[in-house]
Amino acid sequence: MELNHKLLRQFEQEAANTRKMLERVPQEHFDWKPHAKSMTLKRLAGHVAELPGMFIARVLQTEEHDFQKTQYTPFDGTTHQELMQLFEDSYQKAVKALNDTNVVEIAKTWTLRHGEHVILSAPRQVFIRTLAMNHIIHHRGQLSVYLRLLDVPVPGMYGPTADENFPL
Repeated sequence: MELNHKLLRQFEQEAANTRKMLERVPQEHFDWKPHAKSMTLKRLAGHVAELPGMFIARVLQTEEHDFQKTQYTPFDGTTHQELMQLFEDSYQKAVKALNDTNVVEIAKTWTLRHGEHVILSAPRQVFIRTLAMNHIIHHRGQLSVYLRLLDVPVPGMYGPTADENFPL
């Protein structure tokens, strides 16, 4: 199995977990945040939803990303349906990009920069695993805390949570 297909299988597993988490995000609490320094629920959930397309697809379809040359616009939807559509569109972009690449392209160097300052330059496969997948998992963990604090049942990712009854 080619590396891109191995990464695709891993991504699909994580995307299924991400989808379960995003499905629980209550739109009536979009503006809530647990602390003054925290993102709102909508901003965090939107970021989780956009990351596959933002980083898996972008890394595979470009040679670099320069923060100085791009304007970031966070998710500004008002409904849960819009949030889920953002995720599904982002997911599809990532799946297509992973299917369309090959072992040569995924090994090529990709660069993250801010103007002349190079933040990191590494093989695309490294960015997909770290900047994309690990980043999604990190923010999904934050999202689970938000849900817990809002008393929304948290779905299991790699096993049951306190909100789920699994037979022993």
